[in-house]
Amino acid sequence: MGNRYVYVVLSQRARGLSIGVNLTPNKQCNFHCAYCEVDREAAAASGPIDLGVLEDELEGMLQQVRGRRLRELKRFWRAPADLLDLKEIALSGDGEPTLCPQFGAVVDTVLRCRAKQARSFKVVLITNTSGLDLTPVRRAVRRLGSDDEIWVKLDAGTEGYMRKVNAPDVTLAKVLRNILNIARQRPVVIQSLFPRLGREGPTPEEVEAYAQRLWQLKQDGAQIKLVQVYSAHRPPHLPHCSHLPLKQLSRIARRVREVAGLRAEVF
Repeated sequence: MGNRYVYVVLSQRARGLSIGVNLTPNKQCNFHCAYCEVDREAAAASGPIDLGVLEDELEGMLQQVRGRRLRELKRFWRAPADLLDLKEIALSGDGEPTLCPQFGAVVDTVLRCRAKQARSFKVVLITNTSGLDLTPVRRAVRRLGSDDEIWVKLDAGTEGYMRKVNAPDVTLAKVLRNILNIARQRPVVIQSLFPRLGREGPTPEEVEAYAQRLWQLKQDGAQIKLVQVYSAHRPPHLPHCSHLPLKQLSRIARRVREVAGLRAEVF
């Protein structure tokens, strides 16, 4: 739509229309996930986020959504009316949003835009958790409302499998620690993407370790409102990665329910 920071998408996990705010047009990320669709070798934007442009783009997008003008776009003209109701604004991007130096300022900009609207909507932070222990991020997260959500990534139960799937610059222990710290303060949604790498998905042992990690988080006081189990829906940058069959995803979700006693849904 010609924007630098703001985009719109029909999201499975949002169950409808989501307005995205790209906090990392520079593609900065400390995970290098096998299933990521972002080509980090291609040229990326540089320099700080222009908060004025971001605010203008967000307010313009909200006006389009409120005025039902998205149906004028070819990609949306046949969408059912209920899917064009705004479900959320997602703080996401081409990398890890909490690594954005202006994270707090972007949060404030989004909250200011929301305050001007006659009808409220939730804000969702989608994060790999690695920056949740940063002081500016913690302060900004505290400014989110009780109805806003934080979706935290957990794609593995063992360090070895996380290295294989996510190739992160942080350890599984840190990811789990950051999830626990934030989830003791407010409920979180766990987002877990299980890809097929070559011809293989996660082993039964890996699924069991993953379910046990969730059980331990819950035992330690983490408030987990939902576990989202899904696979690689978008074309990944790496060709050896593909979508895991529904039967296997359903099996993982069932094991989460059995072991951790958590609500789990397949997307």
